[in-house]
Amino acid sequence: MSKQSKDFPGLSRRGFIKAGAALGGASMLGGLAPGMAWAAGSDAPEKKEIRVGFIPLTDCASVVMAAVKKFDEKYGIKIIPSKEASWAAVRDKLVSGELDAAHVLYGLVYGVHLGVSGPKKDMAVLMTLNNNGQGITLSSQMKDKGAIDGPSLKKVVAASAPGTYTFAQTFPTGTHAMWLYYWLAANDIDPFRDVKSIVVPPPQMVANARVGNMHGYCVGEPWNQRAIIDGVGFSVATSQDVWTDHPEKVLGTSADWVAKNPNAARALTAAVLDASRWIDASDANRRETAKVIAARSYVNTDVDVIEGRMLGKYENGLGKSWQDAHSMKFFNDGAVNFPWLSDGMWFLTQHRRWGLLDKEPDYLGVARAINRIDIYRQAAAAAGVALPAGEMRASKLIDGVVWDGSEPAKYAGGFKVRA
Repeated sequence: MSKQSKDFPGLSRRGFIKAGAALGGASMLGGLAPGMAWAAGSDAPEKKEIRVGFIPLTDCASVVMAAVKKFDEKYGIKIIPSKEASWAAVRDKLVSGELDAAHVLYGLVYGVHLGVSGPKKDMAVLMTLNNNGQGITLSSQMKDKGAIDGPSLKKVVAASAPGTYTFAQTFPTGTHAMWLYYWLAANDIDPFRDVKSIVVPPPQMVANARVGNMHGYCVGEPWNQRAIIDGVGFSVATSQDVWTDHPEKVLGTSADWVAKNPNAARALTAAVLDASRWIDASDANRRETAKVIAARSYVNTDVDVIEGRMLGKYENGLGKSWQDAHSMKFFNDGAVNFPWLSDGMWFLTQHRRWGLLDKEPDYLGVARAINRIDIYRQAAAAAGVALPAGEMRASKLIDGVVWDGSEPAKYAGGFKVRA
């Protein structure tokens, strides 16, 4: 079995490539061969300058490099990256229209759409930006208490009064909250009853851990590696430990922006697809990317803090080092970027599991409304990127439970630890 078909059960590499070829030939949509710019007629982007928000994290790379390497120009647009202070700020600016689109947490988009994480507004996911590459860090003081992994943390937490220990995530319905809660629950720690959960913006995680505001956190890179280098904490798990090749950030926007700017949405997605493919093409490109995004205008940290984990070179701060086969991926032959319906549905199951949704949503209906597979298919055709044969995928998570998009209500209600 090929690696592609192993990572995406039910999807053969032949089927993946064949599906892409069907849209990637000279007869696609506007009649243009892959790699050519779209014509200036009815295909012209409605907006030429597109303001795209991002948070200082390694996985903002494809948005930044689409602008820096001028992949956007090929599609008749100019991407203007806009550095934001917090996910709440990204949410508010997407809702108000101050941002056209953003590098954003998958679960944030779903939370806004359903009105459970701020003002309710119909939203859209244009593509997935990356898989993997987040982490769970414990503060150094936890090692002194004997907590160095999930089972030992369980013992420490169980020996103390509920709420003694505080853990931070970056947004209530976001990916980091879900990875943290899932990992804690897999170790029989209730993330709401046994410990306290707070929200901290990603770039502020290390500083808050340093002064003792929390005992652990889940965040994207480079803020786990930064904690190790600064002696503030150590890595107890990666997000790929929780779910190998999981969806992470997405290119998100509002539904009305797509309705008003469908050509611009396609052009933006195609440009970021080109950048994603370029980053994953070689270690040299990843090193160049790390150097670019380390700058003050982007992530604002040392290059080596970003580069190591981008290349899959991990250390946990406790003496262990390894080459991670499932480090951050931006493209992976297009498998990263397709907006799988099952991925979006998974976040709904976890929002339901933890009581963020007070009733069962229309899991598939909501995912179909948000994940704009129609726009993605057009963008993939423009960029010459292969498409999968289906719209669902299957994965086994850390607790051995398989998620494949079927029976979502049963899945959401089937966990031992839940709200």
